Order: sequence, then structure tokens, then C-alpha cells
Amino acid sequence: MTSTAAAAPLRRGRGARKAQRLTRDITMLPALKRRLPLTEPMTPDQVARIDAASMDILENVGVMFRDPTALADWARAGAKVVGEMVYLDRGLVRELIATIPESFTYHARNPANNLPFGADHAMFVPMTGAPFLRDLDDVRRNPTLDDLANFHKLSHMLPAIHSSAHHIVEPYDHPISQRHLRITYSSMKHSDKTFMGMTTSPKNAEDVIEMAALLFGDDFLESHAVVTGNCNGNSPLVWDETMLGAMRAFCRRNQPVLCSPFVLGGANTPASVPATVAQLNAEALSALAYTQVIRRGCPAIYGHYLSTVSMKSGAPMAGTPEISLMNFMIGQMARFYGVPWRTSNTLGGAKTFDAQAGYESAMTLNAVLMAGANYIWHSAGWNEAGMHCSTAKFIVDAEMCAMGYRMAEGINWDDFEDAIAAVPETGPGGHYLGHPHTLEHFQKAFFMPEMFDNNSIEQWQAEGGVEITERALTRARAMLNEYEEPKLDVAVDEALRDYIARREREIPAADALNQEH
Repeated sequence: MTSTAAAAPLRRGRGARKAQRLTRDITMLPALKRRLPLTEPMTPDQVARIDAASMDILENVGVMFRDPTALADWARAGAKVVGEMVYLDRGLVRELIATIPESFTYHARNPANNLPFGADHAMFVPMTGAPFLRDLDDVRRNPTLDDLANFHKLSHMLPAIHSSAHHIVEPYDHPISQRHLRITYSSMKHSDKTFMGMTTSPKNAEDVIEMAALLFGDDFLESHAVVTGNCNGNSPLVWDETMLGAMRAFCRRNQPVLCSPFVLGGANTPASVPATVAQLNAEALSALAYTQVIRRGCPAIYGHYLSTVSMKSGAPMAGTPEISLMNFMIGQMARFYGVPWRTSNTLGGAKTFDAQAGYESAMTLNAVLMAGANYIWHSAGWNEAGMHCSTAKFIVDAEMCAMGYRMAEGINWDDFEDAIAAVPETGPGGHYLGHPHTLEHFQKAFFMPEMFDNNSIEQWQAEGGVEITERALTRARAMLNEYEEPKLDVAVDEALRDYIARREREIPAADALNQEH
């Protein structure tokens, strides 16, 4: 949509919304197929060195699995189990991770939004887990279910965003023990893209899978990836019962999980880039291998949450050079093992949507694209170290992802001969603005950001001197006014609502402790 339309008064009514949508293309971009060379700073010998160090950790230091079921599973698989410690032979690890699919397809309820995934394909997923938001008035406050729905609607309408994720923000107006049900329903209802599922407890994960089965069908889940779970490790070298139980719920039904060590470099890893990657790699491999103990051949994703810690304050930092270097290295390791991998994107530590937030986010975005990540999570809205989701930043981050998408697609040579022919036709001292080739290609030849103002200062001042936060919030309000729900099948919607109602009767609203810990 043009800036003029973005600033126009909001029109009301279904017909008006349809007319406005004609000016905005909300068609989701296909999965990004990267065509640029990857940044791979490690030599083959250095990759082998990280692999050997990680395998030594698995064999001799061991990984703690605080879960009786997992310990029994590992014992049956042939691992050495001593108390809660599991010692993994490198041969067993390699045998297990070799059964993880290198690529698969994510299926959405709208087949047009299906996504090839893995290898050289990537997807952008918005942030999740924010306990606060900065709202449509840029006020920092606790979120509600309506706020969550707004972010799911925006995710649905932003072309570069490939998923509605799950709890982009925490809805505080609903009991925590039942919250996962309403979050999952919101993800399904307000967008027909793929989504994520809550893993805050094994039973919550089972609820997500049952709701996905109602949406797609039991048999469909057995052979199609439709929802993603995230299982965080406790670095250093611990996996707990909550995450492992949730992992089993997803893997048993053939749904992919992100096996994500939670790394705070220098705090729960050594104060060294390569040593941090070696430990993280060991942690990720131990969980990836366990997914294949649960179910051979089920999809799984090498994951991590990666931050470095300020040695001045102990606070996590975003956008630092070492985070980029580690992403490059982790990409190399994932490709060495032949598994898809996840990273985090557009992370900011700033308290408002300011220059710091922009610089940090841009640094990370470029690095993860050049590192070859497949599942690019936290791609919109993340600020204040994940403590809030910024509505303004959500909109601009999505445009940044679209710009990164265009860059990573590589150079388009399709019209090279026609374009180069314009040079002698225009000649010295001429201009190309009226040339037939320019008139045919100007709309797509160069990316034209809508959130960035490139006018002269005089024009900018004459139009009110509007800065980017206000521009983005104006855009968000307009989009929400235009939003049209991609309706669920009536019978499926009724089944989902019935399931939620039954489970909310079964789960006491005050039973938060048992459900979440």
C-alpha cells in the first residue's frame, strides 16, 4: 500500500475493507530459497575439531537427563546410564542423527502456504514468549488474548512472515494452566499459515497435538509436518523432564521439534567462541539423537537460543560480533551432520524501538541469512531482550525480513540482455526513467521499503515529520482494520471449541503449578 493510503482515515465496513485490501498484497512469500554463497569461517579441519570436542563431551562428561522415561529409553538404546547421567558413544549418536530428514515440507491449512523446509530453504517466524508488549499506542503493558490475536492477524497479513507462531505475547487475562489451549486456537483461527505449539508441559504439548489432529486429521499428522515444538535445554548439559516429555508428545506423532540449548555465552558456556559452540553442539546432538530414540525418522531441527553475556552487568546482549560468528559456525555444524537448523533473528536489547534496536536487529538478520539458517525464529517484534514485543518493531522487522529475503535470493539475470540493450539506446547524458525496460520493471527491479522515509527533509517536514515508530503504528492500525479472517471449516471450528471447553473443565484454573512445572 502507498504511504498516502496508509495515512488515510480508516474506512469501515466489509466492503470498504475489501476495497482497501486491493491496494495491499498480503500473499505470503514462498519459502526463501537461498542463492547466495554461505559464510563458512571454519576449515574442514576446524569443523572436525568441533565435532571431536563435542563427541568427547558426550562420551566422557555426559549429559544429564532428569527424566526416568528418557533414562530407560537410553538404556534400551544401548547408552551408558549412571543415575541421571547419560554417556553417549559417538557411533550411537552418528547412527541416530543419520535418520533425521534433511528436508521436509511444512503443511498449512491453506495448501498455498505450504513450505519446503531444510537444505537451502528458509522461513521467517515471529517472536514468542513476551511477557509485555508495546501496543498500538506504543505503551508498555501486560498483554491480553485480544493483543495476541492482533499479532496473529498481523502475521497472517505480512508476506515475509511464514508462521503465526504461538504465544507471541503472554495473554494475562486467561488462567495460565489453560492458556495454551486459547493460544493454540488463536494461532489456528486468525491465520492459515503454519504455526507453533506450546511445550510448557508434556500434557500441554499433547493438547496441542490433539488440536492439530482435529484441524488436519490423525492420519495426516502421521506423514505430514504441521506444527513445530520447541524444547529448550538447560545449559550446561542438562535436559529436564518437562522438555523431554513435550518432545515425546511431538515426536511420537511425527511432528518436528527444535532441540534448543539455551546459551548465554560466558555464563553457562566457556568464555570462548569455539568452546561455546562445541558445548552447544554436544547439547543439541544429545537431544537430536533422543528424538530418533523416540521415533526413527521423525523430523527434528538443530536449535539454539544464542546470546552473549555482558561481563560488566551479567545481562544478555544482542547483535554482538560473537553471536554472528557462532551462527556461522553452527550452520556449518548442522550441514556437517545433514540436519536442518534453527536460529534467532532481529533480536534487540533496547527498551524502545530506537537506533540500538535497529542496529542490533540488522546485524543479526544479515548474519543468519549468510549462515544458512532454515528456521529463522524471533523474526519480528523482539526487543528488551525478549521482555516485550513491540508492535511498531513487528511491522518494520517484517519489512526487514522481506529485504533480507530479496538479498538472499541472489542476483536475477532473467532480463539482463534487455536491460543492457537500454545502455546504447539511452546513450551518454540521457536517463532511463522513460525507457520501456524501466517502465516494465521499475516496480520490482529495486526493493522499495514502505516503512523507511527516503524523501527530502523538506518533504518529510511538510508531511508532518513522522518518525518510523509512528509510521509503523499507523500501518499496523490500518492492517488490523483491513484484516479478514481466513475462516476455519465450521465442523473443525466446532470440534476445536468443544475440545477447549472440555479441557478447561478438566484443568482447574488455579492448577498452574502442576501444569507448568
